[in-house]
Amino acid sequence: MTRTVRRRVRKVRLWRWRPSPLLRRSDIVEAWLLLALCCLAVAAGAVAGMVTAHAVEQSLDDRRTQRHAVAAVLVQDATDTVTSTTSSDDYSWAKVRWTAADGSSRTGLARVEPGIKAGSTARVWLDRQGKLVPPPVSSEEAELQGVVLGAATAVCVCALVLPLGWVLHGRLDRGRMAQWDAEWAEVGPRWGHKTG
Repeated sequence: MTRTVRRRVRKVRLWRWRPSPLLRRSDIVEAWLLLALCCLAVAAGAVAGMVTAHAVEQSLDDRRTQRHAVAAVLVQDATDTVTSTTSSDDYSWAKVRWTAADGSSRTGLARVEPGIKAGSTARVWLDRQGKLVPPPVSSEEAELQGVVLGAATAVCVCALVLPLGWVLHGRLDRGRMAQWDAEWAEVGPRWGHKTG
């Protein structure tokens, strides 16, 4: 009965930083460049993500301060057809009338709760010029949008930086292969005749 001896190959971690007679200078340069690129990708992604999240939240907060709610009277019944896709934010369109800041009466098409009848009062949102606008997002929604867009930006920035590492790795590999060819051309003839 023969015993099969299984030899475990130990994986050496951080081999490019350990001293070895087989380690070339290009291996060390590559290791440090790739480490620096990974750190750059993470740092640039984090900074870009935070800047984007803050900008989105600030923009939505500014938009919220530029809008104000007023009471409006429905001129026609709100249609029973719901036009929103989420059950928490169902709305319909209806023609409404409201009093502007200068005292004049204005009419327009606004988003209202579905099914309310003409003559009912609804809350509509106006911008600084007195035009009908959609309701502003809440601070929680603004924060969520900022986080989502910030995370997407961070991933995109990382994805743009990391291919630079592949380019550097390819150039260093080509340099190593050229060095290997030069050394082989020098050592090969000493071994005698070539086969093939």
